[in-house]
Amino acid sequence: MYSELKASESSILISHDQEWVIQISRALEEGLQDNDEGVPVSIFSVPKTLLSFKPEAYIPQLVALGPYHHHRLELLEMERYKLTTAMRLQKKLKEIKFRDLVNQIAESDSCIRACYHRFLEFDQETLSWMLSIDASFLLEYLQTYSTKMEDSLMRITSKMAHLIDHTHRKTAHHAVLRDIIMLENQIPLFLLREVHSFYPCEDHDEVLATMLIGFCKHLSPIECINEQHFKEVCFTKSHLLELLYYMVAPKLQLVADNSEQEKPKEDREIGYFQSILKALCYINLAPLRLLIKIFNSKAVKLLVTLPFIIISYLLKLKNKSDITNLISSAEAVAEDAQSASNEMKDDSPLVEEIAIPSVTQLHKNGVKFRPSKGGLGTINFDKCSGTFYLPVIHLDGNSEVVLRNLVAYEACIAPDVMVFTRYTELMNGIIDTEEDVKILREAGIILNRLKSDEEVAMLWNGMTKSVRVTKVPILDKAIEAANACYSGCWRNRMTGFMKKYIFGSWPCLTFLAANILILLSTLQAACSMYNCSKLLATL
Repeated sequence: MYSELKASESSILISHDQEWVIQISRALEEGLQDNDEGVPVSIFSVPKTLLSFKPEAYIPQLVALGPYHHHRLELLEMERYKLTTAMRLQKKLKEIKFRDLVNQIAESDSCIRACYHRFLEFDQETLSWMLSIDASFLLEYLQTYSTKMEDSLMRITSKMAHLIDHTHRKTAHHAVLRDIIMLENQIPLFLLREVHSFYPCEDHDEVLATMLIGFCKHLSPIECINEQHFKEVCFTKSHLLELLYYMVAPKLQLVADNSEQEKPKEDREIGYFQSILKALCYINLAPLRLLIKIFNSKAVKLLVTLPFIIISYLLKLKNKSDITNLISSAEAVAEDAQSASNEMKDDSPLVEEIAIPSVTQLHKNGVKFRPSKGGLGTINFDKCSGTFYLPVIHLDGNSEVVLRNLVAYEACIAPDVMVFTRYTELMNGIIDTEEDVKILREAGIILNRLKSDEEVAMLWNGMTKSVRVTKVPILDKAIEAANACYSGCWRNRMTGFMKKYIFGSWPCLTFLAANILILLSTLQAACSMYNCSKLLATL
């Protein structure tokens, strides 16, 4: 029996290896004939550091578009709805058959595969049928975002009415919307354009561009681009998520990269010389200032005088109960010191969180928050008026999925300046509580369509826990100015000094209190044996 099982397993492995060899050889032969070197990879897998934190924001929950999630059993229910849209398209085509559309897509098989980061195990025919049906479903969904109702491709039937809604109010419609914008659920835009060319309308590109504009405007959290310019460049992008990313952050990295190069060489050399002089002065004076602050601190004075206070207090004790009370007091001091030390650790910011005061802290120090006219490039801190300018952002039930997938896409393409990721880090840094959200909402910076300000705070606080900290000159300049304004206040300087030199001594005080507790316990044991009250009376 065992030998039969081993034989069957070996035969299965051999057949699997043979299939693998056939697929690889076929792929190599077809690859020699195809020219896909100019097609960049644009549809990536979500990085595991992001996916592990909140997978439901990156993995489709209702509908699969494209090959990455095609085999998932929980998404098979939507296949009948996608097949319905394909049948309706077949009726609209009249003389042309749906198979003709599939055959035309099959001619671009190598370019389609080049768009995907993963190796696609589907054969040419299966992939062509899959993408043709998915593209038909996506086009029928996108028609609800056309800015012109006469550009609508087809009337929504009652069978699809709960999924595709012109009013954009139904829950299922938003569930599909979230799945469509996910990074791993994208379809190449040139493929969508090719399928749309089969639809019966006059100007195919104009109609499709109008649908794409409406979709991106509805979904974009930050609006910063005009429609005419968008129409000119929309078909140069790879997919819907890249279109949305372009609308949010249009080539901001070029401005950031050239800002440092515009400075004259002489000014940069003078700045370097001044920085060296400041460093030398700090090296000479810093140790002396530190010693003066340490010896003038209350912690050092307490450490010097505490032994004399303890000895004088012990000489005044008359009986055993006084010593017991002293021990209990020492225990209370040690517990308070330990709890204070723990609170200091709990209040410290996360490693991933950007170093900047919260909105509430800045607001208490006189900083005003105002909405800027534009996108991420308009973020600025005006030192003269103490005003922080931030772009207006719209937040609703779809925003978290949109923001997270934009960050994931930016992490995959890895531009020179990751401006959108840095923006999320900035918002995560200044928003800690619902009070911070309330101030920004009342200032007109956050347009909140969620249930409460607390949900907005939770959204931002969980946004960048798995994203590496980045540097963007335009945003970093505003962050440095805000920090300088906050630290320049005399009250904040005093608070920082207390935290650094006074509260920082709590571990030392805890150690001292623990040793005093041991000493008093020893005295209590000795007094219980030798009757210290009589000994002190003789003294």
